[in-house]
Amino acid sequence: MTPRLRPQALSSEAFAPFGDVIQTEGAKKFQINEGTTTRFHDLAQVDTAEQDGRPIISIFRGDPRPMPFDIRIMERHPLASQAFVPLFARPYLVVVAKPEIADGEAITAEDLFAFLAQPGQGVNYARNVWHHPLIALDVQSDFLIVDRGGEGDNLVEVHFDTAIATLEL
Repeated sequence: MTPRLRPQALSSEAFAPFGDVIQTEGAKKFQINEGTTTRFHDLAQVDTAEQDGRPIISIFRGDPRPMPFDIRIMERHPLASQAFVPLFARPYLVVVAKPEIADGEAITAEDLFAFLAQPGQGVNYARNVWHHPLIALDVQSDFLIVDRGGEGDNLVEVHFDTAIATLEL
């Protein structure tokens, strides 16, 4: 039987080994624009400089995944971080693997962590953190993505012949 993976609440402390939670809660803030705007400052460590990379901004539109959902692919970005900021007020799921997994080492269900991101929370995957591609829930959803453009191969994918875990809410 495929191991079951249940998400935990997304928090800065729980997600720290994998990157940053992008949210206003607990952020450094100050007023700008003649006091009409609050700036929530320096929310994530954008890392794109490897091999002359540059930051790029994109929008990904994710189709909802049916639950329960089998984990059959993981990916990582060896040259840069990758941030996902939802452009909607809906929860979504984040699946990551322990950061210490070495190249060529198999990813197992015991290595996985799942998080339920709430409205107002984004994530910034640190460089080389294994993660599942976008997991939208219920409706098609747009995300603002900050990642790396430039030369070099910044995507490593691993596909599993059978599910390594089943994600369920």
